[in-house]
Amino acid sequence: MASFVNRVGNGLFNSASALYFTLVVGLPAVQVGAALTVAGLIGLLAGIPGGHLADRRGPRTIMMLALAVQAAAMSALLLVGSWPSLAVVAAVDQLAAAAGGAAWGALVVRVGTDRPALFRARLRTYVNLGVVLGTVGAGLAVAANTRTAYLVLILGNAASFALCALLLFLLPHYRALAAPPSQQRRWIALTDRPFVTFTALFGAMGLQYPVVSLLLPIWISEHTDAPRWTVAAVSAINAGVCVLLQTRIGSRIETPRDGGRAFRTAGLLFLVSCPMMALSAHAPVWAAVALVFTAIFVHSLGEIWESSAGFALGFGLAPDHAQGQYQGLLGLGFSAGQALAPALLTTVVLGLGTAGWLLLGAFFAAVGAVGPWLERWGTRTRPQRVAAAEAPIGGR
Repeated sequence: MASFVNRVGNGLFNSASALYFTLVVGLPAVQVGAALTVAGLIGLLAGIPGGHLADRRGPRTIMMLALAVQAAAMSALLLVGSWPSLAVVAAVDQLAAAAGGAAWGALVVRVGTDRPALFRARLRTYVNLGVVLGTVGAGLAVAANTRTAYLVLILGNAASFALCALLLFLLPHYRALAAPPSQQRRWIALTDRPFVTFTALFGAMGLQYPVVSLLLPIWISEHTDAPRWTVAAVSAINAGVCVLLQTRIGSRIETPRDGGRAFRTAGLLFLVSCPMMALSAHAPVWAAVALVFTAIFVHSLGEIWESSAGFALGFGLAPDHAQGQYQGLLGLGFSAGQALAPALLTTVVLGLGTAGWLLLGAFFAAVGAVGPWLERWGTRTRPQRVAAAEAPIGGR
């Protein structure tokens, strides 16, 4: 419920934030983009230290503190009137978000111990549903296009952070787990070569998210004969598939070995979807619509397999006592990939056109193909967990 409430708030704000800063506050779009980029880069610094604090002080405590800071930062946006003030407030929000994200990962491991894969799949289903509902609310505010409507979105997001923190009181206070003698190093995640490699690959595979939110909408509107409403339909199909099928598919991906195979499957699904997106530019109107809809369905299946692989490997290869630190590192890799994605996708893929889509599909397939090998490497370097490798992770 806490995750659902939080994502409803995110959906309310994220879909309309740029319009608020440009239309209501009156800042130039270039300044808004620069401020948010700077804030995002600063936020990357907090993931690993925030996760380490969660491991030492308890994930619930750190996550609640991070949510409280985000609620205050979101409320402070009502006072923003210049580029520097936006950059400062957004940086505080991003620092708290990175620390809270790492603590959230550690908390998920501690809560979902009986059926971890099923728990995480259901959790992501509610997260996706929350984003959809929030986005609908944001659409109503954008349609109204008044200062009051945008202020309601901001305050609604701030309230969601506060309510999320209050809901976490219902969870137990999970105490820190002692590190085994062989893993007493403070920043153990940074010296774990298999996990660092997985972090890089996970960040690279994360390029698939902006394909839906950024690349495909531009492609549809500028390179195909498909009607403009297709853009909105693509987002709806993507959200619907993830909400309806995440639990069915994700609950079966439990062990790191499952995760390695799922990572490979995700890459192959993206290899199928990308050429169909490319072909839509060379088809008549309704054929283009059919290709886009089929492509986004296949792509959404790939997203489910990719996220489930991330759960199984990300949690399964991390030691129990340092889950927060490891999730902070994984979040750092993912966020770095998301920061680079717009420039890479718009220049390389759009610049090359059809060839760019084919190259993108081959890239995803190549990254995914490493999954089974990476799992074997990671499991082999964790002798204390080899015996449990075939048991559902999180059953502690």
